[in-house]
Amino acid sequence: MSDHLIEKEDIANHHIIPAAEDRTSYWLEKLGYAVRLGNEFKGKTAVTFNTVDGPLTVYTTLWSFTDDYIQLKAGVLIPLNSILDVHY
Repeated sequence: MSDHLIEKEDIANHHIIPAAEDRTSYWLEKLGYAVRLGNEFKGKTAVTFNTVDGPLTVYTTLWSFTDDYIQLKAGVLIPLNSILDVHY
């Protein structure tokens, strides 16, 4: 998978679209660990998500997640159905 690393501040400049396969339920446990890593240990996570321009990756702290979104610092949201990969 070819993807580009961007800053979290640049996410708003990209049109996020759903992934070809919605793997939301697959990511829930891993995202829970990523949120704990960010909140308790100030660790960062790489999240690759789908956009109209192709996959993009952001390396940042995950603050929380809901049934539909992950939340990054400054209220930046990424839809769970657009996530292609998560690494910490």
